[in-house]
This record gives sequence, structure tokens and C-alpha cells, in this order.
Amino acid sequence: MKLGFFVNSQYLQGESMPQKVQGSAEQVRAARDAGFSLIAAGQHYLAAPYQMSTLFPLLARLAAEAGDMQVAASIILVPLHNPVELAESVATMDCITGGRFVFGIGLGYQEDEYTAFGVRRDERVGRMSESMAVIKKLWTEDEVEFQGKYFTVPKTKPITKPVQKPHPPIWVAANNDVAIKRAARWGYPWLINPHATVPMIADQWVRYEEALEAAGNPTPAVLPMMRELYVARDRETAYIESQPYLEPKYAAYASWGQDKALPGEESFSVPYQDLAKDRFLLGSPGDVVSELKRYNHELGVNYMIFRMQWPGMPQEQVLKQIELLGREVIPQVKDI
Repeated sequence: MKLGFFVNSQYLQGESMPQKVQGSAEQVRAARDAGFSLIAAGQHYLAAPYQMSTLFPLLARLAAEAGDMQVAASIILVPLHNPVELAESVATMDCITGGRFVFGIGLGYQEDEYTAFGVRRDERVGRMSESMAVIKKLWTEDEVEFQGKYFTVPKTKPITKPVQKPHPPIWVAANNDVAIKRAARWGYPWLINPHATVPMIADQWVRYEEALEAAGNPTPAVLPMMRELYVARDRETAYIESQPYLEPKYAAYASWGQDKALPGEESFSVPYQDLAKDRFLLGSPGDVVSELKRYNHELGVNYMIFRMQWPGMPQEQVLKQIELLGREVIPQVKDI
């Protein structure tokens, strides 16, 4: 079992972005020294009520502190971007990290982002499929010419290539069954989102494995999962200290429509205790170890990425958690 640290890149209005970025660099150094295997950050635009760092510049800065850790984009909203720009940006990040970059991809769900980028939301699946075809050609072929519905690449000999061959790992974030099955058909790891409950994930996992088998694809060696985490001396403290920051974050998700992207009738507009149940990992180091063993046993998950800070949470609370995980959790889960 490997552990990843998700860097919070959303900040309250009025907070200093330069200071927050420097704080993130300090967190990455702490995660590196604690024995984490990966750092990650996400991508959104027009993220009101928060200000938000853009993904590639932030990860490039943090890569300087990452040591031997992998650096993951988790996730890039592929349909909003031109595939040539993405191919060369990801290749550059792979070079910056010395071949340790992970290319996490997803569709996104916010209507405002699609409107602002001039992209029709009902074209997002086609755009992502076509983009990924172009990107992989640019990374792996000596000469490329492409004419599609959405993108055109004139005959060219692409020179900007990633370090990893044939290309960096690709993880697919997916919420609903259709998207999960698509990831399986492509043969990529399903990056399990942090919003779903464990029973929901277990149900979807069956369909992911069935779709892998139907497509003739093996189960990927890396099975990543994201989770909201707050670790403290006991479960009650973890609930009390996380609620002022995690509860407003999910209120923002509800306003953006994230809960509607999940299957069923999920709602984030519920009391905190109900929201947290089987969705957040809040507790002692022992609780964390127990849950990681459960995820591995029930789902086969072997790469857990923790979000341990949300807008407004003080730096010292994050660093304290990182230190606690490094001392009391990571040594116990390396051999899972």
C-alpha cells in the first residue's frame, strides 16, 4: 500500500496566494520526509467561493520539493483543453519530475467551466476520447497527422516527448457507471473519487472488473483511491477538528452539483455525521490503518491518496497530521 498526499490549492478570499503556495511547498517537504509516495493536485476554474492555483505551474513548483515521490495531476479536465497543448505540457512535467509524472484525466461536471471555455457539455466525452487519441499519437509516433471531429493536427514530426515510455501512467477519474466502464475499456486504472461511500464504490467495482474482462484487459497493477482524511489522537477529536473546514467544502460541492454527478440520489446537503459516514476517513492512526486494510481487502486498492486540508485550515493542523501518519501509519501499511 502506497500513500499519496493531495495538496489543497483552493484558498479563502483574502488569503495570500503566495503564502499559501509556500505553505504547500512546506507540506510537500514534510510528506516527502514522512514516507509518502506521491503528491497530487487538482484542476478547476472559476472556483468561487475560493481562489485557486492553476495546476501545471503549481505542480512544477512543488516538484522541486518532491524528491523521489511521484507527482500527479488529479485531475486534468481534458475536454476543456487542446490536445497538442496538453501533450506537450504533460511531457514537460514528466521531464521536470524525471519521469515520475502521473496523468490523471476526467470530464468535469461544472457547467460554468464549459461555458467559459466555449465547449458544449454534451460534447465532452467525444472531445476527451479524441484528445486522448491525439495525445498518445504525439507521444509515441514519429510522424502524426490527425483529422477528427473536434481537432486537427497537420502532418508533423513531434519532438517533445515524455521521459516514461511509452508514456506517463494514465488514471481515469470517474463517478458514474458509464464513465467507470469507459476507463475499463481503455484499460486504465479507475481513480476512485473521494465523494462516494464505500458501499457505492464496492458496487461500482464489480462493474469495473466486469468491463475489464469484457474488453480483454487485465486488472491494472495500480488501483488508486482518493479519500478525505483527518487523523488525530482519537475519532472524536478528528470529527471536531475537521468539521469547520470539511463541511463548508462539501457545501460548495453541493452548490457546484458534484453530488448530482454520483449515481443514485446522493446529496451532500445533510448533517456532517451523515455526510462523513463511510465517505470520510476521520479517526486515530489505528482507525486509519484498519480502514486501509479494509479498502485493500474489499476493493484491492493499493494506492491511497489523502486530502488532509480544506480551505481555511491552518498550516499547523496539516503538518501535524503528516507527521502522525509518517510515524504511526505508513510503517504499518507498507506491507499490505
